[in-house]
Amino acid sequence: MKLSRKESVKRRHRRVRKKVNGTPERPRLCVFRSNNHIYAQVIDDVAQHTLVAASDFNLESKGATCQTSAEVGKLVAQKALEKGIAKVVFDRGGNLYHGRIKALADGAREAGLDF
Repeated sequence: MKLSRKESVKRRHRRVRKKVNGTPERPRLCVFRSNNHIYAQVIDDVAQHTLVAASDFNLESKGATCQTSAEVGKLVAQKALEKGIAKVVFDRGGNLYHGRIKALADGAREAGLDF
Protein backbone atom coordinates (compact mmCIF):
# COMPACT_ATOMS: atom_id res chain seq x y z
CA MET A 1 0.00 0.00 0.00
CA LYS A 2 1.33 3.39 -0.98
CA LEU A 3 1.85 5.96 1.77
CA SER A 4 0.04 9.29 1.65
CA ARG A 5 2.04 12.50 1.24
CA LYS A 6 1.44 13.36 4.89
CA GLU A 7 2.68 9.98 6.12
CA SER A 8 5.75 10.17 3.87
CA VAL A 9 6.61 13.62 5.26
CA LYS A 10 6.22 12.33 8.83
CA ARG A 11 8.58 9.43 8.17
CA ARG A 12 11.22 11.65 6.57
CA HIS A 13 10.88 14.20 9.38
CA ARG A 14 11.53 11.54 12.04
CA ARG A 15 14.59 10.41 10.10
CA VAL A 16 15.92 13.98 9.73
CA ARG A 17 15.32 14.85 13.40
CA LYS A 18 17.46 11.93 14.55
CA LYS A 19 20.46 13.78 13.12
CA VAL A 20 19.49 17.47 13.28
CA ASN A 21 19.42 19.09 16.72
CA GLY A 22 19.57 22.77 17.70
CA THR A 23 21.92 24.05 20.39
CA PRO A 24 22.24 27.53 21.93
CA GLU A 25 25.39 28.12 19.83
CA ARG A 26 23.83 26.78 16.61
CA PRO A 27 20.01 26.69 16.75
CA ARG A 28 17.79 24.83 14.31
CA LEU A 29 16.08 26.63 11.39
CA CYS A 30 12.86 24.63 11.09
CA VAL A 31 10.60 24.92 8.03
CA PHE A 32 6.93 23.96 7.77
CA ARG A 33 5.22 24.01 4.40
CA SER A 34 1.50 23.70 3.80
CA ASN A 35 -0.28 23.91 0.47
CA ASN A 36 -0.95 27.63 0.91
CA HIS A 37 1.66 28.97 3.34
CA ILE A 38 5.23 28.56 4.55
CA TYR A 39 6.58 29.08 8.06
CA ALA A 40 10.14 29.24 9.43
CA GLN A 41 11.37 29.21 13.05
CA VAL A 42 14.78 29.34 14.68
CA ILE A 43 14.62 27.01 17.68
CA ASP A 44 16.95 26.25 20.59
CA ASP A 45 16.18 22.58 21.30
CA VAL A 46 18.09 22.49 24.59
CA ALA A 47 15.95 25.23 26.17
CA GLN A 48 12.92 24.23 24.04
CA HIS A 49 12.42 27.85 23.06
CA THR A 50 11.60 29.54 19.75
CA LEU A 51 14.05 32.39 19.23
CA VAL A 52 12.77 33.81 15.93
CA ALA A 53 9.74 33.10 13.73
CA ALA A 54 8.54 34.29 10.35
CA SER A 55 5.90 33.31 7.83
CA ASP A 56 4.29 34.62 4.69
CA PHE A 57 1.63 36.26 6.88
CA ASN A 58 4.27 38.90 7.72
CA LEU A 59 4.64 39.83 4.04
CA GLU A 60 2.54 41.87 1.67
CA SER A 61 2.82 39.29 -1.12
CA LYS A 62 1.05 36.11 -0.14
CA GLY A 63 0.64 32.79 -1.87
CA ALA A 64 2.44 29.54 -2.43
CA THR A 65 5.31 30.64 -4.65
CA CYS A 66 9.06 30.29 -4.58
CA GLN A 67 9.42 34.07 -4.55
CA THR A 68 7.32 34.35 -1.37
CA SER A 69 9.35 31.55 0.22
CA ALA A 70 12.61 33.36 -0.57
CA GLU A 71 11.23 36.50 1.07
CA VAL A 72 10.31 34.50 4.19
CA GLY A 73 13.88 33.13 4.26
CA LYS A 74 15.30 36.65 4.07
CA LEU A 75 12.93 37.83 6.80
CA VAL A 76 13.81 35.03 9.23
CA ALA A 77 17.53 35.57 8.55
CA GLN A 78 17.20 39.29 9.17
CA LYS A 79 15.42 38.68 12.48
CA ALA A 80 17.99 36.06 13.52
CA LEU A 81 20.92 38.35 12.73
CA GLU A 82 19.31 41.12 14.82
CA LYS A 83 19.29 38.67 17.77
CA GLY A 84 22.94 37.77 17.16
CA ILE A 85 22.36 34.38 15.54
CA ALA A 86 24.60 33.87 12.52
CA LYS A 87 24.94 30.08 12.31
CA VAL A 88 22.04 27.64 12.21
CA VAL A 89 21.30 24.01 11.36
CA PHE A 90 18.73 23.60 8.57
CA ASP A 91 15.74 21.32 9.25
CA ARG A 92 13.69 20.84 6.09
CA GLY A 93 10.86 19.34 8.12
CA GLY A 94 10.54 16.11 6.17
CA ASN A 95 10.00 17.93 2.89
CA LEU A 96 12.23 17.32 -0.09
CA TYR A 97 14.96 19.94 -0.60
CA HIS A 98 13.35 21.29 -3.73
CA GLY A 99 11.10 24.14 -4.82
CA ARG A 100 9.79 26.33 -2.00
CA ILE A 101 12.02 24.73 0.66
CA LYS A 102 15.14 25.35 -1.43
CA ALA A 103 14.00 28.92 -2.20
CA LEU A 104 13.59 29.65 1.53
CA ALA A 105 17.06 28.24 2.28
CA ASP A 106 18.64 30.26 -0.54
CA GLY A 107 16.90 33.43 0.67
CA ALA A 108 18.19 32.89 4.21
CA ARG A 109 21.73 32.31 2.93
CA GLU A 110 21.52 35.47 0.79
CA ALA A 111 20.52 37.50 3.84
CA GLY A 112 23.55 36.27 5.80
CA LEU A 113 22.68 33.08 7.68
CA ASP A 114 25.36 30.37 7.62
CA PHE A 115 24.34 26.70 7.26
